[in-house]
Amino acid sequence: MPAAVPPSGIYVPAVLFFKENEDFDVPAIKSHVLRLAQGGVTGIVVQGSNGEAQHLSHDERKEAISLTRKTLDENGFQNVVIIAGCGAQSARETKKLCADAKDAGAAFVLVLTPSVWPGDMTKENIIRYHREVADYSPLPYMVYNFPTVTAGIDLDSDIILTLSEHPNIVGTKLSCGNVGKLHRITSVKPPTEFCTLAGVSEVLLQGLLSGSAGAIAALPNLVPKLHMKMYALYQAGKIDEAMKIQAQLGQGDWATRKAGGVGAMKALISKHFGYGEIYVRRPLMTVAQLSGTYVDKLEELIAGEKML
Repeated sequence: MPAAVPPSGIYVPAVLFFKENEDFDVPAIKSHVLRLAQGGVTGIVVQGSNGEAQHLSHDERKEAISLTRKTLDENGFQNVVIIAGCGAQSARETKKLCADAKDAGAAFVLVLTPSVWPGDMTKENIIRYHREVADYSPLPYMVYNFPTVTAGIDLDSDIILTLSEHPNIVGTKLSCGNVGKLHRITSVKPPTEFCTLAGVSEVLLQGLLSGSAGAIAALPNLVPKLHMKMYALYQAGKIDEAMKIQAQLGQGDWATRKAGGVGAMKALISKHFGYGEIYVRRPLMTVAQLSGTYVDKLEELIAGEKML
């Protein structure tokens, strides 16, 4: 019997806050999870790329998931879904992370393709890898396509549709931003059968109009309510109004990357929402000084968010 498919909607790969000594800043992590849930997001991705998953130990990964689940449950957000990033460079370690995710309270896992030896990652080997881990995973499994962090390995629609036939593979996140690929997948596999999610806010509405289930995107870390407003307009058929907000999201996505990525998001959250510090784990760069055109654009979006 096929595994459950994630609900359609907006998911956010939550940034993870640290103290100056790089230990978890638990109060800030909880405050961030709560603000995202109060903003209406469908789910939270824990230990995604924006959550600095590659910088965490196995125990820290479990702690991040369990802390997120506990915070949601204690505040009446039991319905907010947790997806756990579980990619590693071997099938053995990835299987362990999937098992840990279930123990810690996640509902789904999201898995990158290994990339240390990109030349060995043929189409056949990619399919073999994901099928093997999905066979083992105690949670429904999503394939994560993010060429930027996998040495340029970019899964095409043929590979993803082949993997979608596996009974435990229930969706994909496309951080490649390729709407054509997304549409090829959704035209064969609707969201009720396979959850195809855009991986960036800049193509959120374009993806929805092409049949996606929504998005997992970094920008809702700053403006979750704005994303949910756009999503509600789309659901109501008010496409012209939704497209006006989509234009803002596209500008915000670009500005986030240019302003400093994860470090900039943490600095902006600390400044404008009153929790968390700016610290990241190396080799990421801390953004200690917020200035410039791109920061101005993001602060404009945040001002609008606070009015919603």
